[in-house]
Amino acid sequence: MFKILAKINKLLLPSFTKQGLDLSKAKKWQLAIIGYRYYVTSRAVD
Repeated sequence: MFKILAKINKLLLPSFTKQGLDLSKAKKWQLAIIGYRYYVTSRAVD
């Protein structure tokens, strides 16, 4: 299930690392997306 979510995230959600986003200057919604993507990716690897 998490592998499918990870693929959907890669297609739909923006990649902030490619944009060069500084985490100390990120907005709350950007941090929420980063946290969500991290959670799904870490579960997909297991």
